[in-house]
Amino acid sequence: MAYKAIFFDRDGTLTYANPAKLQWRDQTLAAWSGHAFSLPYDKMMRLFGLAAGGRQPWYRNLDDERAFMQRYYRHLLAGEGIARDLDARAGTLFAELWCNNDRLLYPDVVAVLDFFKRSGYRMGVISDTSPSLELTLRQLGIAGYFTSFTASSLVGAGKPSPIIFSAALVSLGVSAAESLYVDDYDPEADGARQQGFTAFNLDRGGAKRGPWVIHSLTELIDFAERNR
Repeated sequence: MAYKAIFFDRDGTLTYANPAKLQWRDQTLAAWSGHAFSLPYDKMMRLFGLAAGGRQPWYRNLDDERAFMQRYYRHLLAGEGIARDLDARAGTLFAELWCNNDRLLYPDVVAVLDFFKRSGYRMGVISDTSPSLELTLRQLGIAGYFTSFTASSLVGAGKPSPIIFSAALVSLGVSAAESLYVDDYDPEADGARQQGFTAFNLDRGGAKRGPWVIHSLTELIDFAERNR
């Protein structure tokens, strides 16, 4: 069949964390605290919960997100035993790490976006993230490819909930059957497929195999050309 739209996950699919920023964060916090810093997922989520103060959703707009992240960095510092100049240091972390060259593009992204734009596809991003979704992609120079930015914090549901996928489809005026989707996290790609998308599981490492597994975004071009 001919497809009308394509949706992308953001982190791990279009973008990845800037290693230089992570190194700066770890070295700075180690220097301030006097011990090595690490941020496993469960620790990060605990800090998010503290910054939220029981509020759901955590943020509703960019101003909300900015205030939330400054609270997050204060809790992070306190958790590392850093009490001196807490507000100033939280401000330093926020200025350096929030939407400031903190993500980079994978090398295959622009060529693939060019192809789908040139081919007349409607294009969107679906991400378990915050109101800054569009801002981060604008800073990387690719926001102009998309007319839809569906963030879980604004929709009130994350992937693989049908709610977030439905919101994305409505935003582009297409059905799941008319849409492609790609995500590096298998449960989310599988969830999209259960909603009727033609969904691809992206494994850049090349270890996985399966009928819907791809190892580069460029494989989407081959699929689209076969299904014009």
